[in-house]
Amino acid sequence: MLKILDRYIIKTFFGPFFFIFSVLFFIFIVNIIWVQLGQFMGKGLTYWQILKLLFYLGVSVVSLVLPLTILLASIMSFGEFGERYELAAMKAAGISLTRVMAPLLGVATVLAVMLFFFSNNIIPDFQKKAKNMLFNIAQTKPALNFTPGQFIDQIPGYMVKFDKIYGENGENIDGVFIHRKASTYEDQRTIVAEKGKFVPAANKNFLKLVLYSGYVFEDKLEGKPENVKLRQPDQAIKFDSLTLHFDVSELISKAIEKEQITDDYRFQTYGQLNETIDKNKKDNDKFFSNISNDVLNQTSAVVTYMDKNTKSKAVAKPQIKLDTVKGGKKLEIIYNAYNRLDNLKSTVEGKKNELSPNIKYFSKIVIYQQRIVSYSVTCIIFFLIGASLGSIIRKGGMGLPVIIAIVIFIIFYVMNLGIENISWSGKMSPYLAAWLPNLILLPFGIWMTYKALTDSQLFDAEKYKALFKPITKLFSKNKEHKRYQ
Repeated sequence: MLKILDRYIIKTFFGPFFFIFSVLFFIFIVNIIWVQLGQFMGKGLTYWQILKLLFYLGVSVVSLVLPLTILLASIMSFGEFGERYELAAMKAAGISLTRVMAPLLGVATVLAVMLFFFSNNIIPDFQKKAKNMLFNIAQTKPALNFTPGQFIDQIPGYMVKFDKIYGENGENIDGVFIHRKASTYEDQRTIVAEKGKFVPAANKNFLKLVLYSGYVFEDKLEGKPENVKLRQPDQAIKFDSLTLHFDVSELISKAIEKEQITDDYRFQTYGQLNETIDKNKKDNDKFFSNISNDVLNQTSAVVTYMDKNTKSKAVAKPQIKLDTVKGGKKLEIIYNAYNRLDNLKSTVEGKKNELSPNIKYFSKIVIYQQRIVSYSVTCIIFFLIGASLGSIIRKGGMGLPVIIAIVIFIIFYVMNLGIENISWSGKMSPYLAAWLPNLILLPFGIWMTYKALTDSQLFDAEKYKALFKPITKLFSKNKEHKRYQ
């Protein structure tokens, strides 16, 4: 009997789960498109490349989408149980709410473990692919790097050489030689020009080149290949200007897939991040030690200067108070000491500015590593909150449950961002910053579970009206019945 009930509960949970996950994933992807749209436009990307990039970027949002999905799906599932009086029927049959929650708690735990392995082993690889692809897309033609005076075969099907390349973006060329690498049955063509210029093409998959003052040399093939192989004598066609288009779509595609960034901490697993954190700690300790020595040395120089002048003042001959010479000497000493102290203050401020990036980078690494685990724990906490809320409000569907879930998630997300910024400034341990939102929400989840187990009327409006009735009475006027007016 209980096994049938467990299957029914799990089936009811996974119905809204897959729907909500799909909707939230789509929303997050749309947000990514909106943010990254400027990098897609005008780059000559194919639909396949854009879809691939969106998939790479979308994989990383699963760590946020899954906890929110569990929260919303659990509220909706238990809300439907309550709305259809199924929870009441289960309790009447002697099945406690704890027993009803048990199978879905197991499901939430399995999903949390899966999220950990997904975040640890799969997301870093896709982060690497996405970051490299974005970097390469940001470059207009990342693979076309010509060297003056050398034959280059980067353009598919052609061999080119430019004697001189100049201009702000290397768009102007002198001494142009272009040879098409033709097959046995294709026309041979070689182009020589005094100068030329690369200009933007309407289609970014093509490279547009305008040549000036040159010749086109052709060895034209006549007749069908199977009949004759007669060629006309070499022909030289002079031109004042000639426009050429080279298909570089394959070249751009390969360049976009090329990995150029390999050392980002977001490309590493939990274990690899431990090594990165240890190395960063050692580098920071060495850096902080050097800064401390610099400040101490400068401080010692200031103290030595002031002490030296104090000693010289002690052994000096007594002077009359109004002695302007000695007064000027004192002012000079004070002025120099003030300058040294001011320099010391500037040095300390400068060193502080040097420390900030190191602290921020270290905090980023630690928080990223800890969130691989903490977001998995968030799944379980969100389930406790969602299941308890659903059984209390007894409302299913996409109305009130969605509003409550979004409010809770926004609170969680804002806490994450706020605490993260505090940690970056060095005012909080990054380990605590990564776990603090969970530590705040866990007692709330336990309290909500207790309220659900004790059948609390937490969202009963009449209860709150009765509570505030003595106060509202003070501000309300007693109205006589119309019959007595």
